[in-house]
Amino acid sequence: MASKNEDLHGNAPDSSPVALLIIDMINDLEFPGGEQLLEPAITAAHNIARLKKQAKALKIPVIYTNDNFGRWRSDLNELIDHCLNDGVRGQPLAELLRPEPDDYVVLKPKHSVFYATTLDALLTYLQVGQLIITGISADVCVQFSANDAYMRDYDLYVPANCVASDSEEHTQLAIDYMQRVLDANITVAEKLNLSCLLKQSATI
Repeated sequence: MASKNEDLHGNAPDSSPVALLIIDMINDLEFPGGEQLLEPAITAAHNIARLKKQAKALKIPVIYTNDNFGRWRSDLNELIDHCLNDGVRGQPLAELLRPEPDDYVVLKPKHSVFYATTLDALLTYLQVGQLIITGISADVCVQFSANDAYMRDYDLYVPANCVASDSEEHTQLAIDYMQRVLDANITVAEKLNLSCLLKQSATI
């Protein structure tokens, strides 16, 4: 018997037990504290880009979750164009992590990627059980999002070299918190075996 909602409009075409979240990395960084965030964010972006390449090769969906900079009139393509062509501080981030046509995009109005967004529905349709969370800022949007993911019973992976904030101290405090309280795996990106994650999910 067919599922009641089998043909529900908006159903995601992919299915994967693992998903990669990229939080707020398409960002002009033109705000107070953005200058301090730039260098660590670029370092994180390089690591995220490599992790994303591995994820795409394994058909793990990539989901960009970005702030609603346009006061509910946001258009990610406009934001990308702004970050790439207007000489803003965050241009290197957009160059490294420009979304591809088959990536997912979720705009968020507040700190958590789950608050008042479509992410819950998307992850349900994708049949995700394990979330890899990356992005900025480690002690704000990443941590708020990880909290909400934990309360939804996702297995959490927060690669320590794929998050950044405006100081090493703030980043480390956030990483320590997510590992201690949220039981997040903080293995750095180059040591995180995505193939193994997929195999583990298949046996659960």
